[in-house]
Amino acid sequence: MSADPRPVRIMTVDDHALFRQGIAEASNGLEAIEKFREHRPDITLMDLQMPDMNGLDAMVAIRGEFPDARIIVLTTYIGDAQVLRAMNAGARAYLLKTLLDTELLETIRAVQAGRRRLSAEASYELAEHATDDPLTPGEVEVLRLIAAGNANKQIADRLSVSEDTVKARVKNILAKLDASDRTHAAMIGIRRGIIETQ
Repeated sequence: MSADPRPVRIMTVDDHALFRQGIAEASNGLEAIEKFREHRPDITLMDLQMPDMNGLDAMVAIRGEFPDARIIVLTTYIGDAQVLRAMNAGARAYLLKTLLDTELLETIRAVQAGRRRLSAEASYELAEHATDDPLTPGEVEVLRLIAAGNANKQIADRLSVSEDTVKARVKNILAKLDASDRTHAAMIGIRRGIIETQ
């Protein structure tokens, strides 16, 4: 069986200029949508954390317009919640930037051939938390406000709920994340990609 001789057109979307150098490029999600329309690349390498519009929102927009778009997430984040959001948004692969030298070419070939691919670390994170009880949207919002340094009363005021409701949500968060305290819960939430730092 002979390989397809046609070159694969690749677009890179990353807010770090050195990473994009020498390839069709965009530095944020808004530019990614524009460049995708213009170039229609075979494969798009997409960072998740970028200014103006993040990679997740850009993926949703691109795949809304071009359902067959093949997008590979390249990131430094391996949290299970982040991986799930990316795959649910239509990413065909999830690869850590630390593995570019060893796995990028193979990942591009797999995605070009129509397969999906997760780095071993991302697969491990997904398996590690597959049976965890997920946080409710209300608990995620409380966790986000905890991570921003808010006390229970401030959180209650921001969410227009009682302090007792906040305390109940904090108790659930600590139990679900197996966290020893609020700070530990916030660290777990950030590491797993349940919440993002601003």
